[in-house]
This record gives sequence, structure tokens and C-alpha cells, in this order.
Amino acid sequence: MLTNTRETYGSVARGLHWLTALLILALIPTGLVANGMPFATSEEMMAKAQLFSIHKTLGVVLFAVAVLRILWAVVQPRPAALHPDRRLEDFAARVAHWLLYGSLVLVPLTGWVSHAASEGFAPILLPIPQNLPFVPESTEVYRVAAALHIIFERVLFFTLLLHIAGALKHHLWDRDTTLARMVTGRAGTVPVAGARRSAAPVAAAVAVWVASVGTGAGLGLFAGHDAAPQVAAAESPAAAPATATAPTTGNWTVEEGTLGITVRQLGQEVSGSFARWTADIAFDPDPAAMDPGRVAVEIDVASLTLGQVTAQALGTDFFDAATHPAARFEAAIQRAPDGLYVAEGTLTLKGATVPVRLSFALDIEGDVARMTGDTLLDRRDFAIGTQMPDEATVGFPVDVDVTLTARRVAD
Repeated sequence: MLTNTRETYGSVARGLHWLTALLILALIPTGLVANGMPFATSEEMMAKAQLFSIHKTLGVVLFAVAVLRILWAVVQPRPAALHPDRRLEDFAARVAHWLLYGSLVLVPLTGWVSHAASEGFAPILLPIPQNLPFVPESTEVYRVAAALHIIFERVLFFTLLLHIAGALKHHLWDRDTTLARMVTGRAGTVPVAGARRSAAPVAAAVAVWVASVGTGAGLGLFAGHDAAPQVAAAESPAAAPATATAPTTGNWTVEEGTLGITVRQLGQEVSGSFARWTADIAFDPDPAAMDPGRVAVEIDVASLTLGQVTAQALGTDFFDAATHPAARFEAAIQRAPDGLYVAEGTLTLKGATVPVRLSFALDIEGDVARMTGDTLLDRRDFAIGTQMPDEATVGFPVDVDVTLTARRVAD
């Protein structure tokens, strides 16, 4: 029998129930193990990413199954409670069911949103877009979604424990057919008069969700990455463009700008930016000037956010921000063909000083200059990622892009 009756569950409801259970039993260990796995070497990162991909993929499948299960439950009669006279027990069971239904949607959905709000690391292994409509790539969105994902996970986990305990209590203590109705579809003897329907269980479940949303959103917004300590080590999206600090010398003051980098990780582009840096610019826009100028840029390495691998990028094998907290680019500015400019000098990063040539375009209107430039670095020149010599894991080239707006300092 496919459909439900007043006495028992049909085969469709039972199949969706146990498929959901199998997915949860697979998702919990894959998530816990993936979060705890190291990723200091190419092999470790590949293994961690693969397990995270499996976890995310199963999560999307769970979301689809949960929605289908809820839709089926809406159009099907619910078997009557075997003990409607036990009002407290019936109330607890209904609250648990509402919490389970909601959590089965909210847990994978918030995980999916946090994935879509970030970039790189562990793609979903399904022929679907990695992004979601109306979900921007945003640090704030990621943090809130990741925190909510963890909070809803806890709600699901503890509700599931209560649900299992209740089923075992019915089977072992009451010796009724509550569990058998969901396992085999065996009908039980139900009272002629069912339990009185009440909105109280729904209201109680909604109250738990509202409290969970408030807790998760607060942690995500105000605690930053600490709101999701297990996730932050592997997943933290790129920061928004930052305003550069004004220089103390030179004849141009940077009013705003972005210093970004892009790398390829596991075949996907991952972009990030440095939130704190200063630029000291001396420049003469006069075409007749023999020596157009110079630039010196100080970069706070620890202010980097890089896709979902920020913690790793700042670690010892990569930027080693604790030992080398600052980087410095010094260059002379020269005119180039086609109206472009070149800043040619050296970049000192992680104890290595390497020649760098950065091409840029410049648009000057009155006392305001707008600059966009880029260059290509090789991470191996700075001993970055030495434990990951495989380019398929982390690419060797690093794209650096700079945009800024500067104002001429009055004489």
C-alpha cells in the first residue's frame, strides 16, 4: 500500500523516512570527520576537499528528499496516535516531529547558502550551479549561514536523539506498534476518538527555530569566524574591498582602493583581498617628466581573506603571517606604450625579495586619479605552499589586481 491510513504508514512515507535516516547517518560522520581533517599537504587537502564535497552533495540530496517528504506528508492522512490520552507524551512527539521537519530543510539549506556565499574549496558533486539565486558572495552572508547551519545541526541532532528514544520506548516498554508501523507498515489498534488537534506543538517548534535563528545570526554577525570554529578553518569567504590608509609622504593620497589576489585551488578560482595596506605615491603626470615617480606599498599580511582557505593561507606553509606580518612593494613608475604605465621594482614577502613588474592604466581628472593594474606572481618564488608542489591542488600563478582612487595633495 503506497498511501497512509488512519492505522499505519504507506510504503512511500516509510521509504522517504528511512532514506532520510540513511542520509543523516551519512552526513553526521562525514561532516565531523571532514572538519577535523588536517590539510597541510596536497594529499591532505585533496582528501579533505573530497570528503567535504561528499558531505555537501549528500546535504543537497537530503534537502530535496526532505521537501518531497514534507509535501507527501501534507497530502496524506497522519496515522492516529496509539495513546491519545497521554497528552504530554503526544505533545512532545508532535513538537519533535515539527522540529525534525524544519531542521531537515534548514540544516542543508543553510549549508548550501554558506557554500554559495563563499568560493572555492569542495564543490557540490552534482550537475547544478554552485551558487544560489539571491545569495551574494559575501563574508557576512557566509558567517551568518555557517553559524545558523551549526545551530540547526544541534537542534536536529538532539531532536533526533529524543525521537529515537521515544520510538524505542514505545517498542521496548509499551510494546505497541508505533515503531512497527514505520518499519513494516503493520497496522495498530487505534482509539475510536483521536487526540484533539492543537496548534501548541507548532508554536513550540517555531519558538525553538526563532531562538535558533537569533542565536545563529548573532554569532555570525558579531563573533565573526569564531561563530563557527569548526567550519572557519576550511571555509571563510573573501572580504569586501577595503579602503587604503592614507600615506604620510608623496604628493598623492589614496582615498579608497582594493588589493586583491586570485589563485586556483583544486581547479577552481579563489579570490581574496588584503583589508589593510598603505600606499605612498609620488607621481608627476606631466608627459615631459623624465622620472614620473615612485610608489611604496606596505601590506598587512594578516588582513588577508582568501576564499574558504583563509586560515590555511595565513599559516606557516603559506604566508606565515605570524612570522612575516608585513609585505612591501617598492617600485619606480615609468610610462609604457599605449598610454599605460609600469611600476617596476621589488616585492618583499615572507622573507624573499623578488623583482615585480606591475602594469596599470591611469585616468586623471583634475586632482583625482583612478588606477587599475595587475601582475602575475609565482608562489614558489616566495616559498609559499612548499608542501603542495602539485599545481593541481594549488596553482603556481597568483593574479594580483589593484584598483585605487587617489587625490593630489595641495602644495
